[in-house]
Amino acid sequence: MIRTARKLGRLFRMARILARHDALLPREYASRAPASLRILARFAGGRGRSNKERPVGERLALAFEQMGPSAIKLGQFLATRPDLMGGEIARGLETLQDRLPPFPDAAAKKIVENSLGRPLETLFGEFGGPVAAASIAQVHKAVTGDDPPRRVAVKVLRPGIEAEFQRDFAAFRFAAEWAERLSAEARRLRLVAVVDTLAASVALELDLRMEAAAASELAHNTRDDEDFRIPVLDWARTGARVFTSEWIDGVVVRDAEPLLAAGHDPRRIAMVVVRSFLTQALRDGFFHADMHPGNLFVDPAGRVCAVDFGIMGRLDLGMRRFMAETLAGFLARDYLRVAQVHFDYGFVPGQHNVETFAQGLRAVGEPIFGLTAREVSMGRLLEQLFETTRRFDMQLQPQLVLLQKTMVVVEGVARQLDPEFDVWEAARPIIERWMLEHLGPEARLKDAAISLTSVGRLAQTLPQLIRETELIAAQFAEGGIRLHPDSVRAIARSTSQNSRNLRLALMIAAGAMALLAIATL
Repeated sequence: MIRTARKLGRLFRMARILARHDALLPREYASRAPASLRILARFAGGRGRSNKERPVGERLALAFEQMGPSAIKLGQFLATRPDLMGGEIARGLETLQDRLPPFPDAAAKKIVENSLGRPLETLFGEFGGPVAAASIAQVHKAVTGDDPPRRVAVKVLRPGIEAEFQRDFAAFRFAAEWAERLSAEARRLRLVAVVDTLAASVALELDLRMEAAAASELAHNTRDDEDFRIPVLDWARTGARVFTSEWIDGVVVRDAEPLLAAGHDPRRIAMVVVRSFLTQALRDGFFHADMHPGNLFVDPAGRVCAVDFGIMGRLDLGMRRFMAETLAGFLARDYLRVAQVHFDYGFVPGQHNVETFAQGLRAVGEPIFGLTAREVSMGRLLEQLFETTRRFDMQLQPQLVLLQKTMVVVEGVARQLDPEFDVWEAARPIIERWMLEHLGPEARLKDAAISLTSVGRLAQTLPQLIRETELIAAQFAEGGIRLHPDSVRAIARSTSQNSRNLRLALMIAAGAMALLAIATL
């Protein structure tokens, strides 16, 4: 009872903040909302007057920033799910700033000592104040006590952040459960699963050893890339709540003038940023998904260095093939090919017509041809593609949306450095090389060899399979398959449990229906 009251209290506080920003029941949707929701909005504080000139997505982003770390992470996640929020709100959430005031140095030092199990003076010769602070952690500049000493960046989790996230996500899940009980639309959107997915993702992000492992994997994948690198990790000074890596002395990849002053060519840097991202996504299937200017530096040797590995994306081989073939099809203006790829991968249900779908894709692709490079965005094209596919019942893949969102950011970085940057010409050799290596003649021969190996393995196991089949047939002939008593008991327990689960589900459904019936009287 007390826990429920606490969850309701946290939700009511959040509702009041949303209401103050006109984001609980935005004016754009108020006329279509049921009376019960309008009453709830008035009870929470009415419709806010602040930021009225901003679009609803930006108002929601501002509310999330005020609500704190958990809501900021929720907003970042929802920005990658236009299938849940709609494209306009998702774009507005991209403006969300993950910045919070820093916490005291004394608290940071204590966390470092507790996490690494050693006094601070044995770990670092110098430990400076915070240079950046976000919702989950802040970064300090320090110098190791080694001989010779090394300058490092030390990322430290906020005090009590794990418990705060746990409380907030318990409240989010409570709200999602009730929404699914009372709303068919909430069940369709699977809000409980959305909250659980986000909670699992944040749990990994709250263990800085996982971020260090992501950095290590990306460093391994890009070890031979001449123009891109990852800071050297310091595993001896890394734990669950502390992540230490090489301090990068470089120019922030934000504006062309500082790069020119440091002797770097901004156009080359723009090319490196775009091609590094596409190479990570297609070649490795593991990419840095937070490549905004604050996370990218150019070192004195002219290499682009990335930091902050809390948000990473993965694409399996099938997804990479799908993306490469889709982009190649758009580059060739072969819309039927792009449409067929969607059907081949099962992304568009078979009841739709492939030619009609190709027609919809043509409406997306044709307007971009004939425009200048400055006017064409690959990221926005992918967004329009996903909007079109939703009309043909394609269920969005979260990793594809994360890829598209990162593409928008990467393009923005490139165009800040070179307003005339042609992202399509930058992407073409990466896509064509990947297509040749994975879908060309040599790749086909390699696939055939793997298939023959699989057939060989099947042939080796065939005699055992035949013997087991003969044994099962003999048991049937003798009156049926005999199960071990422990197996029989396990099946009985499972069946009984499933029966109870089914009864419980039916009771919940009946109760929700009764509540709805009473509400509509």
